[in-house]
Amino acid sequence: MATPGVTVNGRSRSLAGVPPHTTALDWLRGLGLTGAKEGCAEGECGTCSVLVARPDGEGTRWTALNACLVPAVALDGQEVVTAEGLGTPADLHPVQRELATRGGSQCGYCTPGFVCSMAAEFYRRDRVDTPPDDEHGPNGFDLHALGGNLCRCTGYRPIRDAAYALGAPSPEDPLAARLHRPAPAPAPTRVDDPTGGFARPRDLAEALDLLREHPDARAVAGCTDWGVEVNLRGARAPYVVALDHLPELRGLSVPAAPGAGFEIGAALSLSEVESALAGRIPLLAEVFPLFASRLIRNAATIGGNLATASPIGDLAPALLALEATVVLVSAEGDREVPLDGFFTGYRESQLRPGELIRAVRLPQPLAGLTAFHKIAKRRYDDISSVAVAFALDVVDGEIARARVGLGGVAAVPIRARATEAALEGRPWSADTVRTAAGVLRGEGTPMDDHRASAAYRSAMLEQALLRLRADHADDEGEVPA
Repeated sequence: MATPGVTVNGRSRSLAGVPPHTTALDWLRGLGLTGAKEGCAEGECGTCSVLVARPDGEGTRWTALNACLVPAVALDGQEVVTAEGLGTPADLHPVQRELATRGGSQCGYCTPGFVCSMAAEFYRRDRVDTPPDDEHGPNGFDLHALGGNLCRCTGYRPIRDAAYALGAPSPEDPLAARLHRPAPAPAPTRVDDPTGGFARPRDLAEALDLLREHPDARAVAGCTDWGVEVNLRGARAPYVVALDHLPELRGLSVPAAPGAGFEIGAALSLSEVESALAGRIPLLAEVFPLFASRLIRNAATIGGNLATASPIGDLAPALLALEATVVLVSAEGDREVPLDGFFTGYRESQLRPGELIRAVRLPQPLAGLTAFHKIAKRRYDDISSVAVAFALDVVDGEIARARVGLGGVAAVPIRARATEAALEGRPWSADTVRTAAGVLRGEGTPMDDHRASAAYRSAMLEQALLRLRADHADDEGEVPA
């Protein structure tokens, strides 16, 4: 294989000799590109964000990522732009110019990260054609694109003003012109280092071979979980296998017929899934904006989120309510496991050595009445204390079917089966819901921790169902024909 390298701000840079655990942030700063900085080292502040060219049909999408979480060697063959590559003091980029003009920076520590996240939205293909609404400004700019960037001193109003002042990219803008050319394909990569090995296989068969050769290998995709372990806990893996660009794990099947189901590839980023589904699964459409930040969703994958088996992950409760199954693949072939039985203990699952999550399947018909309630200290970019997902069918005023997924109230994400039984076959009435809410209050085994007390978690479960009734008292929740 060729010596690994990355195109950074239009210049080819070698990755030879870079240890596999070195983050893209540390590597870039070592090159003298010090605009990106470390703030939190866990993907919460956005101070480290950079732009990466990602495929978008036959063209390119400039995607903002947290450089603090991505291993530098994982960028082999790709194209990166930092804040230094967007403009110069003598020739500012439009984003930089608007931030300066409108007072969007005080100490400046976080500003390069804001610049990169704002530039990714600036170059979004359909931005200027997006009508203003609760989510988009007068120029189509979606402020959620900046949801993963924190500022301690400036205040967000001038930053918002700068974002809303941006026009369309100039036809002479090289990064805008780049949108119409294919993104570079990530190179197959092998790195051997005394601190550990790294490989990006060409295909799924090679990935499975590597996992068989290295039974203690760590499989990663977006690195939004593993990157935190590396940075904050000093974790090191003897071997890392990158799965994020395997074509066999990146398919998405939207059913053409009512009876067919959805299949979502495990290595698609959540932003890609959200875009491809375009609201076709309303429950997931509620989850995505509340899942961390856009910066995280640009890297995090469904497969990675489930494989970590976290009891407080936001996706699992919704997927449980949707009766998802997980397609697992190994050298012996595929096997399909209901998500309800996939989690076996705290941070443990049915995944066997040498096995990967290939896809998640969601059956149809979808429930007619769905909702996702996330209780956290902040509405956005926070870890949930409790997450509750509802999927109900109400026919002629009666609850024909009920599925309730819970997170944060047990060692694993769970189905609230007692509550489902208390709802099914009963009228969609205040009395039914009050009774079932009392049942829901007793589901799981909530604990006291720094996010919430066990009593608070139980109370929030009860309130979630009461709120569902208040919000949808007149909804029949019938599945459209």
